[in-house]
Amino acid sequence: MRRWRPGRPRLPRTRTGQRRLVQAVMAGCVLALLPAAWLRLVTDGRLHGTADVPRTDVAVVFGAGLWDGEPSPYLAHRLDAAAELYRAGRVRVVLVTGDNSREDYDEPDAMRTYLVRHDVPDGRIVSDYAGFDTWDSCVRAKKIFGVDRAVLISQDFHIRRAVALCEEAGVLSYGVGVSAVHDATWYYGGAREVLAAGKAALDAVFEPDPVFLGPREPGVARALAGGG
Repeated sequence: MRRWRPGRPRLPRTRTGQRRLVQAVMAGCVLALLPAAWLRLVTDGRLHGTADVPRTDVAVVFGAGLWDGEPSPYLAHRLDAAAELYRAGRVRVVLVTGDNSREDYDEPDAMRTYLVRHDVPDGRIVSDYAGFDTWDSCVRAKKIFGVDRAVLISQDFHIRRAVALCEEAGVLSYGVGVSAVHDATWYYGGAREVLAAGKAALDAVFEPDPVFLGPREPGVARALAGGG
């Protein structure tokens, strides 16, 4: 008995079939790139450096992973930019948003500790423990912490998506894209953004609720008032 072996996919043999295949491939490429084009369009003029970003009450720093309980190098660069903005008087409060979905993993507290070590007063730092992804962080910044306007800080390959989603969530946003060494992580992050742009477009259209919403929290207003 002959064993069945999967054959190679056959290309269309007729010119009409080949033309339709090329058209389908081109259409797929266009559809894949549309979300990225949308991100560039809606964030035009919204990206700045730490020296020229508009003065804003609140900076939002997105989590980027921990190494042995400490901020990863990518997250540390984001926090360095936030500390620089605070020391320069360009922001007054830093909202750190990240993952604390399990007891042994706490991004926001690690971010807070790092900022305090870099001369940001503890009372000027607010923690969001349910920032499980960019959309969740943006929605919670608006609905839970009452942030209407903010400077967003992330790596340059992610910052457009962050600004676009926070704008969709109702937060007037300015982005500071932190540069990074072009290592394997950077290339992975850039490639991942192609797919993430598609998810961002869906989040913007359907506006799903975050994984966890919860009640309003007065942390940002209290920190702005100087009460910590």
